[in-house]
Amino acid sequence: MGGSYPGGVPRKLTPFAAIGATAVLAGAFAGLVRRVVVEGASMTPTLAPGDRLLVMRLGVMRLGRPRRGDLVAVTDPDEPARLLVKRVAAVEPAGLELRGDNESASRDSREFGAVSDARVVGRVVYRYFPPSRAGRLSRSGPRSGTLNGDGSAPRRH
Repeated sequence: MGGSYPGGVPRKLTPFAAIGATAVLAGAFAGLVRRVVVEGASMTPTLAPGDRLLVMRLGVMRLGRPRRGDLVAVTDPDEPARLLVKRVAAVEPAGLELRGDNESASRDSREFGAVSDARVVGRVVYRYFPPSRAGRLSRSGPRSGTLNGDGSAPRRH
């Protein structure tokens, strides 16, 4: 069989095979990751309006229940069609206590109480835009609540 290895493995994917493989991977990836755009100032200086984030569904790649310091996307308790991005301040039996990093501009658990695990869409794992601040968002320690490589948001004057 010209153009293939023993066992029928192709040496090179045809354009149609490459498109098909990409479509399959994109479909699988779409169920695991969600893209989110930051709209408000409640998470400054960590996140700025216009930042674009990837949110990984929990239970995927060992992303279990959120821990203190994690950034999570949750459905808004008052507007379920809207997502909020907040930091986990505490993990309690009643649910997650969430806070915005900019508490004076944040609507969070101080207003709507603890959030049940069912409202958690996933953990924020990566900022892909703007390119100058792109990178992985992770906690630097189990209780620190600080981020590695977060490239703090620019100050607005």
